[in-house]
Amino acid sequence: MTDYSGYASLSNNAPGRFFKLNMNLVNYLKETRSELKHVSWPTRKQAAVFSGLVIGISLVTAAFLGFFDFIFTTLLKMIIA
Repeated sequence: MTDYSGYASLSNNAPGRFFKLNMNLVNYLKETRSELKHVSWPTRKQAAVFSGLVIGISLVTAAFLGFFDFIFTTLLKMIIA
């Protein structure tokens, strides 16, 4: 069974619960900062290249879907009219 004792509750607001919740938040933030120091961050050039790839692939995908949307819309209009 999961222990939710460290979380704030609307029905049971004991005075010490806020301090415990606050300490859990402080510990979480400290651990998060510590973990972020271990991350291998990309260089500025790598980030620019990856961003360009994402934008480029997104544009190609949009053009591909737009092309087929135009074709199917045109065909549907021809069938209906």
